[in-house]
Amino acid sequence: MSKSAVALIFVGLFLFGGVISFWKQKLPKSVMLVLGMGAGMCLAAGVMRL
Repeated sequence: MSKSAVALIFVGLFLFGGVISFWKQKLPKSVMLVLGMGAGMCLAAGVMRL
């Protein structure tokens, strides 16, 4: 596992945690959508680099 793959997966999980936190706080859906897309892209890029 390369360091960049681990970093991308970590950032993706961090952003996904932010989505969950924002959902619990009932913040605007558009913010959660942008964070969710960023989290998905980071996780996908990290998995593809494995």
